[in-house]
Amino acid sequence: MLSRIKTCVLYGLDGYEVDVETDLSGGLPNFNIVGLPDASIKESKERVRAAIKNSGFDFPVSRITVNLAPANLKKEGSQIDLPIAVGILAASRIIKNVDDKTFIIGELSLDGRITAIEGALAMVISMRNKDFKRAVVPEENKEECGVIEGIEIIPVGSLDRLVEYFNGNMSIEPYKSHYDLSYEQDEYLEDFSEIKGQAAMKRAVEVAAAGMHNILLLGSPGSGKTMIAKRIPTILPDLTYEESLEVTKLYSISGLLNKKGLISKRPFRSPHHTSSRTSMAGGGSNPRPGEVSLSHYGVLFLDEIPEFPKNVIEVLRQPMEDGKITISRASGSFTFPAKFMLVAAMNPCPCGYLGDPNHECTCSQSQIDKYLGKISGPILNRIDIQIEVLPVKYDDLKDEGEEETSSQIKKRIIRARKIQLERYKDMGIYTNSELSAKGIGKFCKINKETELLLKNAFEVLGLSVRAYNKILKVSRTIADLENSENIETKHLAEAIRYRSLDRKYWR
Repeated sequence: MLSRIKTCVLYGLDGYEVDVETDLSGGLPNFNIVGLPDASIKESKERVRAAIKNSGFDFPVSRITVNLAPANLKKEGSQIDLPIAVGILAASRIIKNVDDKTFIIGELSLDGRITAIEGALAMVISMRNKDFKRAVVPEENKEECGVIEGIEIIPVGSLDRLVEYFNGNMSIEPYKSHYDLSYEQDEYLEDFSEIKGQAAMKRAVEVAAAGMHNILLLGSPGSGKTMIAKRIPTILPDLTYEESLEVTKLYSISGLLNKKGLISKRPFRSPHHTSSRTSMAGGGSNPRPGEVSLSHYGVLFLDEIPEFPKNVIEVLRQPMEDGKITISRASGSFTFPAKFMLVAAMNPCPCGYLGDPNHECTCSQSQIDKYLGKISGPILNRIDIQIEVLPVKYDDLKDEGEEETSSQIKKRIIRARKIQLERYKDMGIYTNSELSAKGIGKFCKINKETELLLKNAFEVLGLSVRAYNKILKVSRTIADLENSENIETKHLAEAIRYRSLDRKYWR
């Protein structure tokens, strides 16, 4: 007696179709799983045996062979528990009918309950693209999977209910999530109106958010760097459905997804400075996304960036440039998206008071050089905007005047983003920070007067080609914020001011 059940395994973000072939034959009772299963799948034998018995069914006293095809593909994950159990019940003729356009995923408890798994959303999307019509998923995964169009989602909570469903004794309506991506701004606990003074820093952050530019905030302790960084998500445009789906896939395979379903807010990741290279970039035997990918379409905030190990900071080079990160292992290469806005904050020296008008710096020059040297030239070159944050003045702190709210700033940023979306609609990019060298030549044209200013800055500041391109991109964003079709001299002058810190501190 033979049965064949369809299921899925994940490699990176991609799901691969797997046939669970189950054969019951005569001979001494035995239970073997073949086809390159990992330890979690080998252990599923005991979970499956107990779940079938505790669900009220007879476990076959036969020689059971389960083959996971294709045999040359390594299988990982507890989601194969349920298809193995269904395969055994189908081979025993307890389940009468499972069509080949239905795939099954789910982990089994010993009492027959079907529990949540990681990566369900990514699996459903992959199998839908392979023309599967129906997905049997755990009840707890229905919210994330129910948003997918073009495939029926059948949520089940226990093995006995699934048997009744396949035998036609019970009807389970396909689940469709009606989750609304829109959310009110007041769901955020923070707001830009809480920041007193610091007009220059606010302006720099607004420009960075409008064009999704990387930004470095440098200043003494207590000047508001962390405070403003935590409020950046409140001024970013809402995620679109496609962006939300992509972010949710990353969180799903990482096991970080809540039961609410689609992620509606742009990610804000703030890893501790003890983080390893693997946690930052992603990895493992079956690679999972790291912080750079979990920040996709959102903000990666590195507070006190010089405190991070230098090799961890250097990991950021490729994703900052390419918007993705590729992890190579013996089993293959895995690419995860990583289009994030880097927000880095740091002090100017180990004691934090170099250049502070109110405190005296106690660091020696060698200590300062060693501290700043943790941020390499290539990383600095990839940061579009560098702003020095001065301490807040007392008069600003006690000023009773109203500060701009996040919603007011957000409106300007949304307007600038719409201009960019329209401009790049046929290029597959969304923001000015993604412009290629060819795109810069086409969309960042400047007049002779502005070009002379840029030429002088290039020669005096000793800019690299990358820094030159980034100045033009930031200029384009500043012009978009002012709804200006052309880059004017004042736009370029402001962008050049945002490239001065590396010449002041990293001589």
